[in-house]
Amino acid sequence: MELWLTLLLIAIAIIAFVVYSNKRRAERDLADAEAEARRLYERLGGQTMNLTAPGDNPAAGQALADAGERYTAAGSQLESAATLQQHRLVSETAVEGLHYVRAAREAMGLEPGPEIPVLPGQSRAGSLKEPVSAEVEGRNYTGSPTPDDQNTHYYPGGTVEGRPVPSGWYNTPWWKPALGGLAGGMVGMMVINAMVMPAYAGGMVEGGSGGADAGADAGGDAGDAGMDDGGGDMGGDMGADFGGFDF
Repeated sequence: MELWLTLLLIAIAIIAFVVYSNKRRAERDLADAEAEARRLYERLGGQTMNLTAPGDNPAAGQALADAGERYTAAGSQLESAATLQQHRLVSETAVEGLHYVRAAREAMGLEPGPEIPVLPGQSRAGSLKEPVSAEVEGRNYTGSPTPDDQNTHYYPGGTVEGRPVPSGWYNTPWWKPALGGLAGGMVGMMVINAMVMPAYAGGMVEGGSGGADAGADAGGDAGDAGMDDGGGDMGGDMGADFGGFDF
């Protein structure tokens, strides 16, 4: 009996120690995440407030405006952040803003400044190294590795609708509505399919692993087309399956 009681007390002590250790670790992780979020938020605020784009440089002005939006969003997120994930989201928003600040500096011919953490999906996406263009729904979409009179909206590179999109300057921020609703998402996917994926497949993107995805997508689409035209649907269930082409 005494042996069982001793073992029980030891087990309770071990469980209490593990619970206490996990709690302390979680508290440290949360404190570190909060400190990092505040550091990046303050860094973004300092850079956006100390940099002004000249009136004849719309690309730099737009990039700074986007950085300011991220600063405002990060501040709002920070006010209500209470969990580890919420503080990490603040950091991600602030880092995105810092990438816009760097783009503005480069557009003005200034030194890019200190290194910035990489955003999720950014390494995979790579960056434009040649101009790209496509027409979607009667509208022309273009992109360029450097800003010009036409391409004044910067995208730092990442994932849009689950697909890689390279960093670069575009003539319209088509990825923004793609993040906010069904109609915008459809337009975003059309632009990705018409302009971004061919850019990867054509070697117009530098770095990243998005090109492998583009090749797989192109091969998959071609294979699907072959199956449909080669007698799978067309020959077998002509009337039933012909209307089943996906957008």
